[in-house]
Amino acid sequence: MSENKILLDHGSGGLASQELISSLFLKYLDNPILRSLEDSAIIENQQGRLAFTTDSYVVDPIFFPGGDIGKLAVHGTINDLAMRGARPLCLSLALILEEGMDMADLEKIIISIGEACRASGVPIVAGDTKVVPKGKGDKIFINTSGIGIVSDGIDISSKNARAGDVVILSGTMGDHGITIMTRRAGISMQGRLESDTMPLHTLVQRLLTEIPGGIHTLRDPTRGGVATSLNEIAANSGLAITMDDQALPVRPEVRAACEILGLEPLYLANEGKCLAVVSPELAQRALAIMHSTPEGREAAIIGRLTAGKPGRVVINTPVGGSRVVTPLHGEPLPRIC
Repeated sequence: MSENKILLDHGSGGLASQELISSLFLKYLDNPILRSLEDSAIIENQQGRLAFTTDSYVVDPIFFPGGDIGKLAVHGTINDLAMRGARPLCLSLALILEEGMDMADLEKIIISIGEACRASGVPIVAGDTKVVPKGKGDKIFINTSGIGIVSDGIDISSKNARAGDVVILSGTMGDHGITIMTRRAGISMQGRLESDTMPLHTLVQRLLTEIPGGIHTLRDPTRGGVATSLNEIAANSGLAITMDDQALPVRPEVRAACEILGLEPLYLANEGKCLAVVSPELAQRALAIMHSTPEGREAAIIGRLTAGKPGRVVINTPVGGSRVVTPLHGEPLPRIC
């Protein structure tokens, strides 16, 4: 490509658009379905029920320790499918680019998307690009949609949680949210602060395969964090949830950053963690499966569902007291995903 900036012409559908597609998108995202460049992708018949999801990504900054907006978009959509027990098949990719965006930055993002798709085994099979005038956007916004297949016999829903079920968190809280916050603010912290963005479909499929019927609910605690996701589970199931404060896994550097900034890790976004609500008799088996995977090696049992006040989430403190944990109010950490 001769230009080093995105031009309005790149979104016109003409020669510049065709050059962008052929020299950038197909270069890094190529596969037989996408290569045909038809108006829609044809997916061969699959056994099971269809799962479909869509999400948009407007994170700032677009590059951050542990990932970037492209990798985040791929992983986020894969995880949304996985949280319903679906095996992801393919994704669509829609880009809204701002006139004047550096072509080198766009190429880095497309390379990252291609790497994330190949690593997860979930290809981009359809896409679209639009360019808005300078000042009408902010470098790049991404929309990804995903299709997956839910095998017969799998029914994952927050409404399926039962009294006595155990809540497992697949890893440490707040890594993504605090990374974005400190990066945006230019705050330097000791230790390793980086996003936890990763796909969770392989971990989920192991759980569903090895303990069939034992997983009742799955949620990825992204915006609003673990606290908000648990409140949603409690509300949808008509049950209460009790957590143990000392059981919550938080990296020391994340906790230190939260103390400096006055933030609560329970409300920070996660992009590579899931909450699993599991039958009590299978909870230790589920925990062992998680620990045997790269995605879940820091998993921990953090609470239990009870027949208490419906929709209430309570955390027990180290001094013997307890406090109610409400959903996130307001938007303390804008543009985290």
